[in-house]
Amino acid sequence: MSEEIAIIVPVHNEADNVLPLAREIRSAAALSGLTYILVFVDDASTDSTWEQIRKAHLEDPGVQGLRHSAKAGQSAALWTGFKHVKSPILATMDGDRQNDPSDLAKLLKALDKADFVCGFRAKRHDGWVRKASSIVARVARSVMLGSDFKDTGCAMRVFRQECLQAVFPFNGLHRFMPILVKNGGYATLEVPVNHRARVSGVSKYGIWNRLWRGLLDLLAMAWYARRQFVRLSTQETIPEPLKKG
Repeated sequence: MSEEIAIIVPVHNEADNVLPLAREIRSAAALSGLTYILVFVDDASTDSTWEQIRKAHLEDPGVQGLRHSAKAGQSAALWTGFKHVKSPILATMDGDRQNDPSDLAKLLKALDKADFVCGFRAKRHDGWVRKASSIVARVARSVMLGSDFKDTGCAMRVFRQECLQAVFPFNGLHRFMPILVKNGGYATLEVPVNHRARVSGVSKYGIWNRLWRGLLDLLAMAWYARRQFVRLSTQETIPEPLKKG
């Protein structure tokens, strides 16, 4: 799996969204001339999500599928995808079709200016719980981490493979990945992206796993941020090259 761009999409019980999303991505890629693979990571769905991934693969061999034997969460699904691909450029999206695949080209273009480009949802089509949780989380991030990211919860991201050197697997990675990458010394950039209303399926987030859980993770991230290594370049080596004399 070494196509230039690998698009990782974690899914759980998104049977009605898999095929439409795969087709949308294929159309957007064709318009932009992108060479890509699309990897759906099924986090132990209990509906027909896996069967729909199989159908998407039959329509387009560039669609790949990975499946967890037990539910592990969105961060684990992303990490499974990251470890599976070798592409120099990676992209991530949610599997609920609220992200717009046509934004991929814009984020890829912005990659000329940064190592990690993340979208932020300028006009969100979410309920009050998700919006309120995001506002509280942003204020908390600003106070505790000094982070100025507008929307770390947006799954629409494009970045270079080497950015993964600044992150590690943990349950909550998907929320804090931009902060970890920036703190690791990589150039980051935010770009406004389209956000659409969910047309099928049910949101997997509520008060506990979005707000309170996020605040607990924030405490752990504040501890780690003070100890995270920054990427450094090597200036000199020993032994030095021998000089002819």
